[in-house]
Amino acid sequence: MKTKRNISNGLILIPKIFLVAVFIMPFYIAIVYALKSPEETMKTGLAFPKHIYWANFTEAIEVSNFWTAAKNSLIITVVSVILLMVVCSMAAYVIARNMRSKFFQSFYYVFLAAMMLPFQVVMLPLYVQLKDTGLLNTRIGMILTICGFQLAYNIFVYVGFIRNIPLEMEEAAYIDGAGKFYTFWKIVFPLMKPIVSSTLILNALSVWNEFQIPLIIAQKPEVRTIPLTQYFFFGQYSIKLNMAFAAFVLAMIPILVLYFVMQKHIIGGVMAGAVKG
Repeated sequence: MKTKRNISNGLILIPKIFLVAVFIMPFYIAIVYALKSPEETMKTGLAFPKHIYWANFTEAIEVSNFWTAAKNSLIITVVSVILLMVVCSMAAYVIARNMRSKFFQSFYYVFLAAMMLPFQVVMLPLYVQLKDTGLLNTRIGMILTICGFQLAYNIFVYVGFIRNIPLEMEEAAYIDGAGKFYTFWKIVFPLMKPIVSSTLILNALSVWNEFQIPLIIAQKPEVRTIPLTQYFFFGQYSIKLNMAFAAFVLAMIPILVLYFVMQKHIIGGVMAGAVKG
């Protein structure tokens, strides 16, 4: 019996080890290429570097104007995440508490339909509209566009979570003379901490790594974000592979720190928001 149990545990352990290796491999490849010189990369491939080549990082920072791109990414990410948290939580609260109304139901279904809209469908009209309004090559244009594409998912998740919050505390607040605005921010919003934390980290990951929208909007070097600057390491006639991976390693440090700090809220928040649709 004990032998069969050990064999069973071993069989279960094998796919677990395989999955861990699959998820760790991209990080290993990035770090190895970032720490190798181009010459050593050609000779040894994915073997761990014998000599650390720190020049990849300094050259990547200089060539890509990394700090300017990092500042743009940080500003766009922080502002977008805050806007999405404030706007989507309030909009979802109104929709969730008025779902019996066909008017608010229609709004909810419009947001659900928007989740299935691919970026390529609106790419050309979006470019024309931003150009006509003077928002092309601006951080504001990128923030508004990114928030627009993130609205549907955030409202969908927030509505599902808010519909599970009991009405009794809100009714007690109304009896005491509190208004809807006060009731939402002082009573309902604190109860939304799991879903707010979850959407915060997911939105931050999505905005920080966004590539398609900056590719369309940010045509000037001074407004490019980190993912867009990495794209220019791959030219038509040359590829600066080691510098590209060095920039990638630098770019993922802030978002990894945020992820590890808040990861415990992600699964719980998303599952809580998906209980009701």
